[in-house]
Amino acid sequence: TRVMRDKGGFRDHLDPNKGNFVDHDLLFGPLPSGIKLVPTATPARIWRVTREEHLTRLNELINTEPAFDPKKPGLRTHGDIVPTNHGGELKLYFGTDRIIQWQGGTVAYATAVKSLPAVLSTAREHGLENYPDFYTVNSAEAKQIMDAADDIIRYMAYGPLSIAEPWQITYDPKSVADKMKGDIRGLPTSIVYNTKVVRPLTPVRDLMNEEGVSDERLRAAVDYLFEALTFRPPTAAESDRYLAIVNEAIEKLGKEEGAVLGLSSIFLDRDALFRPELAQHGQPDQYGRVMLQDWELGLAVNHALRYIKPDEQLRAAIIEGRMRTREDVRREVQRMLADESIRKPRVLQFFRDYFDYDRGGYICKDAKALADTGVSNRGTSHYSAMFDATASTDRLIELILQEDRDVLRELLTTDKVVATRSDNVYFGRRNSKEETRASIAAAKEKQDSQGKKKADNVNHNVTEAKLTGPQVFARVSRRSFGAGSMKPERILATVPEGERLGILTHPSWLVSHSDAMDNHAIRRGRWVRERLLGGGIPDVPITVDAMLPDEPQNTLRERMRVTRETYCWTCHKKMDPLGLPFEMFNHAGVHRTTELDKPVDTSGEILNSGDPSIDGKVANAIELIQKLAKSERVEQVFVRHAFRFWMGRNETLNDAPVLQAAHRAYRDSGGSMK
Repeated sequence: TRVMRDKGGFRDHLDPNKGNFVDHDLLFGPLPSGIKLVPTATPARIWRVTREEHLTRLNELINTEPAFDPKKPGLRTHGDIVPTNHGGELKLYFGTDRIIQWQGGTVAYATAVKSLPAVLSTAREHGLENYPDFYTVNSAEAKQIMDAADDIIRYMAYGPLSIAEPWQITYDPKSVADKMKGDIRGLPTSIVYNTKVVRPLTPVRDLMNEEGVSDERLRAAVDYLFEALTFRPPTAAESDRYLAIVNEAIEKLGKEEGAVLGLSSIFLDRDALFRPELAQHGQPDQYGRVMLQDWELGLAVNHALRYIKPDEQLRAAIIEGRMRTREDVRREVQRMLADESIRKPRVLQFFRDYFDYDRGGYICKDAKALADTGVSNRGTSHYSAMFDATASTDRLIELILQEDRDVLRELLTTDKVVATRSDNVYFGRRNSKEETRASIAAAKEKQDSQGKKKADNVNHNVTEAKLTGPQVFARVSRRSFGAGSMKPERILATVPEGERLGILTHPSWLVSHSDAMDNHAIRRGRWVRERLLGGGIPDVPITVDAMLPDEPQNTLRERMRVTRETYCWTCHKKMDPLGLPFEMFNHAGVHRTTELDKPVDTSGEILNSGDPSIDGKVANAIELIQKLAKSERVEQVFVRHAFRFWMGRNETLNDAPVLQAAHRAYRDSGGSMK
């Protein structure tokens, strides 16, 4: 770091993938004789909000989300993250809760409805991503934020009138039928909105809908927007500054255009895009550490669990000076954790980042290779199933967190699955060629015996699972694709015995760790090594062409022989034996017993794990998971990743006492996340 200071700096060690290079035994074991640790601290910083958090903040300005329903706890509720839509896009939708009719099909609807994509960038596809050192806001993003602010402020003021003609807003779609003639599919005028006002009614609306301009209305709009975007009230100086900006814009452009432009500037305020942890107030202790307090501490606590502004109780605690001590933090965190109606999307985001089960819908599959797995390759059916699977896995994790006992072990070994109808295929078993031929013959015989002209619609390539169970609900986006949108209804079922065990054997995780043509045993093995065993994998040398031979006649295991060359095996021995047991599933996540007409080899081995009690050969992924789930080291590595996620940085040796205390608390509480 010192050598590179004047050459752009050295930041590679700050990457979360490098966190495991801090020796695990030093973090959780005794220190060498004579070594004493200085109490840990986190450097002062500003922390850019994530794109999900940013979009959820903006959504609060224009949409009213439903209140929590204890009878349907899985449904999307006020305080939940804005979910991705049917196609995996993270978008903010305008007025979809008022749409009562549209012309055309699903694609036409998606084209016509007003939406804004996420603006802020993300640097990673896998793993922990929300580190302050990763992100800033560049000029292109700032321009897009201003464009989005224009649309949002106009919608806050006028509702659908800002995106539609007056005649499109009616309680009776038949009354405007004469205006919707011709082919207007995909155009904004193809949508009819009802007359009921459901958006939040705010001081921005009051300002824009009264004649003239008053400082009282202007200041109310400024102060409202500032707190809605930064989660804290403005200081007198901040309020005066933005009031002056709005007044100047109105003087130059007139009331409507000037107010919209002036208010848009608040969307670029530092605290609307970054959360400061600068510790500029308070007295340092004997080690020079200053504890966050008041709004910095309160917003840090809020950010640990939520994406919307602090509730009234936390806000009052901050204003009244009751957010300055560790006990203050404990009080508010325990209160929020105990209240089921307070949504905690950051907790779920940790498990998404940790397990990486939400990437399946983004893995572009070769159509022929996908068909060979036994699942449908028609249109977007597979990708829709994967986005559904992400929402289902989200809900399963929430149910396990609700029980809050041995959370990690339950996640690794549960026999439960939250499922849709299509999951009977994905949780089924891929038939061998002989079984496929037999199924086709049986269907033909049945068709002939019943005198049918057309055979029943049967998937001859897969013996489908028969998933049954009580109804549950999963969190999905607002309608984004007409009839093709995701549905919240699911069932809580039991997976086929002996074929699945925990999230690592669910299609959502398996497909997320695959590629276009096949499984990705190396990536799966690396995940196990890093996320469960706490091992470190060096970067691929620039001299290495990290490609497997293109040999369709050979299995993946056979093609991976090249990784056993001496130069490669030094690293690959840490990954390959851990990833190959998952060959009991194909790259669509369907269970299989054969590959290329041969019995599939699912053997593997745990080598040099750091826990000798689990080292040794395994027959398949289930045996591998059963061993890992019993390991104390695996628990400790899980704690390390939780530390990184919530602290936004890698652990150092000075954090050892904190990590040990966190692990003891986890063990003593019976594996509780609270």
